[in-house]
Amino acid sequence: MSTPVDDPLSRERSHLSASRSALRAMREGVEALDIRDVTANWVNAEVLARQIEERIKALADLSDTPLFFGRLDYLRAPGAEQAEGAEGERFYIGRRHVHDADGDPMVIDWRAPVSQPFYRASKKDPMDIALRRRFGYTRGDITAYEDEHLSDPAEAARTSKLLQQEIERPRVGPMRDIVATIQPEQDEIVRSGLSGTVCVQGGPGTGKTAVGLHRVAYLLYAHRERLARTGTLVIGPNRSFLHYIEQVLPALGELAVQQATVEDLVAHVEIKGTDDATAAVVKGDARMARVLRRALYSHVTMPTEPVVVVRGSRRWRVAAYELEEIVRELLDRDIRYGAAREALPQRIAHAVLVQMERSGEAPDDRVQDAVARNSAVKAAVKAVWPAVDPAKLVLRLLSDPDFLAGHAAGILDEEEQKAVLWTKPARSVKSAQWSAADAVLIDEATDLIQRTHSLGHVVLDEAQDLSPMQYRAVGRRCTTGSATVLGDLAQGTTPWATRGWEEALTHLGKPEAVIEELTAGFRVPTDVITYASRLLPHIAPGLTPVVSIRENPGHFEVRPVAGTTDVVDACRASLRHEGSTGLIAADARIPELAAALTEAGIQYLGPGEETTQETRLTLVPASLAKGLEYDYVVLDEPRAVVDGEPDERTGLRRLYVALTRAVSGLVVTHAAGLPPQLASTPLR
Repeated sequence: MSTPVDDPLSRERSHLSASRSALRAMREGVEALDIRDVTANWVNAEVLARQIEERIKALADLSDTPLFFGRLDYLRAPGAEQAEGAEGERFYIGRRHVHDADGDPMVIDWRAPVSQPFYRASKKDPMDIALRRRFGYTRGDITAYEDEHLSDPAEAARTSKLLQQEIERPRVGPMRDIVATIQPEQDEIVRSGLSGTVCVQGGPGTGKTAVGLHRVAYLLYAHRERLARTGTLVIGPNRSFLHYIEQVLPALGELAVQQATVEDLVAHVEIKGTDDATAAVVKGDARMARVLRRALYSHVTMPTEPVVVVRGSRRWRVAAYELEEIVRELLDRDIRYGAAREALPQRIAHAVLVQMERSGEAPDDRVQDAVARNSAVKAAVKAVWPAVDPAKLVLRLLSDPDFLAGHAAGILDEEEQKAVLWTKPARSVKSAQWSAADAVLIDEATDLIQRTHSLGHVVLDEAQDLSPMQYRAVGRRCTTGSATVLGDLAQGTTPWATRGWEEALTHLGKPEAVIEELTAGFRVPTDVITYASRLLPHIAPGLTPVVSIRENPGHFEVRPVAGTTDVVDACRASLRHEGSTGLIAADARIPELAAALTEAGIQYLGPGEETTQETRLTLVPASLAKGLEYDYVVLDEPRAVVDGEPDERTGLRRLYVALTRAVSGLVVTHAAGLPPQLASTPLR
């Protein structure tokens, strides 16, 4: 029996097919552009060719990704009064704009103002929407639709089943966008303006990472020209995490966003060493910025001799007291050390030119530049305001007890100074066993000498693990721009973990930032988040627990085991389900579990490696689990996860992270006893 022509599903499939054809025509139109006669020179031609290439990439049609995911039927044309008997406009909402040959829209970008009611409209506030339609897809093809008649008072509000299915859809491969499932409270953050910095506190599964990435996509849509000039950057905790999220923005048509870790930003030296927790905490303390500043400006000395400039038969003398006035003025202006050093010879030259003019000469700018390059002036600048290499400055601070004591007095006590000093001083910058915290100090010193380039917008994810000095390093990258800060205080797993967002934002240089909290859980099942939340009173007292809004409670089990064979069996059982499985364990237990999986003939991946239909198990050290998610998780030996950290609170926070990586099911396996904090409340 044939499908009726007026079947709604057939019509929607026809619109999808026509939209794909229109997108293909848009791409072919760009590919056919001939720029040979429209560019003045080869530089313009290269720039234009690159822009065209990026446009072609942005117009790619991803076959497994639906071109649109929703439809809005307006009661009236947006922004217009309803004419009697007239129907409102209809818009299909998708990941990018698509228009037909006449320029009429076939798909509206989800970021456009006309698309906003798709995320915000409700029965209480229908926003002039008569009908909101969601589409269900299988491999890019429409297979279902679901309607909400928002303007019909007789229709009761209900939970969207397609929305629930999309949230719970099995995860294989990298992180995907949530553009079809953005909730009103998330949309409010996504569409917040470029001028303000936003800090999002969100527990596991609240979508804070996705919100941050979608905010970047929205800002690039709303402020494309400005951000094209100033740049955008996404900062993640490690390479595995960045690899996991790297396809989200390209799927939304945004290809020009840089990604980096904090370590990438401060990579002035090669990291060869590590710090113990005590040293790392002191080096990461914001007080180190004051120590560095003191040490740097200690190189400036007041002149005691005049500068004598010889030009032809004349000698021009700038007295020592005049030189001191110039130096003090530059110090009082509080400009960068390097900028002041560059200004000093010009100031001395200007003092000489004043004398020349008084004697009847008429020197111009060329004479001033020549005087500034005079050997006597150069020698005076070198003596008074010498060049300082930032890495050498930090090297001396960490190697020379007297130098450190002289500049840390009243800032660091004796024990703190002793903690940061190297037991075996390095001979050179190249041979030094630099730690990650040392690299941040060098970055601070570099900025004191020469201003760091500022971007238009920076997204900082998993921010709770940053030290104050790391916040300063990130803040330097957006001094003239804004930021989106994402994190969860309960998931802080470093000795210097953030204690409160107000303090962190002050170190970032954005004390005026708005702090938003997401507490509705979309990813983690109810039973799993309820179990994990038993740890909150011990790791983040006062923090609001996440409440899962999932109708599916998920699979949850705490299973005593005899050894690794039982853990492997649990993994095998999880792999019978559709989707990805993560085996998370204390770092020290990874080699034993890897050997057991290999012996059992089960293939597995490491964190950051992309799962496939053939290999869906990832073996994850607990230290790298943050920010990742799997359909099913087998968590091995919770007590070992806790014991693997330097202190109990950090260990319990690491365990909280590991417990909350599951989307559909969690099996906790243990041969040893469970941490007592997990038994604080009886299971339902």
